[in-house]
Amino acid sequence: MIITVSREFGSGGRELGKRLSDALQLAYYDKEIIAMIARQQGLDEAYAAHILSKRFLASYPLTIGNRFQGSRMSGAALEAIRIQAEQKRIIERLGRQGNCVIIGRCADVILAGERPFNLFVYAGQEEKMRRCMARMKQGETISPQEMARKIREIDKGRARYRALYTEAPWGARASYHLCVNTTGVEIKAIVPALAAYIRAWFSRTDGEPSIAHERNQA
Repeated sequence: MIITVSREFGSGGRELGKRLSDALQLAYYDKEIIAMIARQQGLDEAYAAHILSKRFLASYPLTIGNRFQGSRMSGAALEAIRIQAEQKRIIERLGRQGNCVIIGRCADVILAGERPFNLFVYAGQEEKMRRCMARMKQGETISPQEMARKIREIDKGRARYRALYTEAPWGARASYHLCVNTTGVEIKAIVPALAAYIRAWFSRTDGEPSIAHERNQA
């Protein structure tokens, strides 16, 4: 059982994924993947996270794994490619092990052959703003206008990042098995129903191809 969670920034997707992993007794991978990358590449975790967050690769219209022949790339971009390739390898290894929840990182596309359950979590703008403002660190100051801009920029970055792996649009309902709107709901309250749905999905679709696999074969 593999569950991938894609999400809009501020939608509570990370919390939902963690609660699902606890409810279904599955391993949970989010920032843990950064720690694995750092160990494998001999890097500081904060540095690896910083490089990935900058999404240098979004500037290059090429799929990860292709050869960048003739490209005049900066050292930072080459470093990003190396770190990104390591992240992809780690996600593939986790997928082979199975029984896990993976947050973001285009895991739904990377693990298409493993037939994961792909979840997309979204929310209304006001709800995302409320969650983001509530989670600000003590002493941190940011205006509502700046927070709204940050939300837009991060979501656009996630859409560009997904485009490196697939033409299937980020956030489009046809790209996922279930889309969940967390506006106005307490996330922990909906987890039991979602966990039951996912159990039923895996029981009912055992052996069937995933959405992404079907699209790639079309």
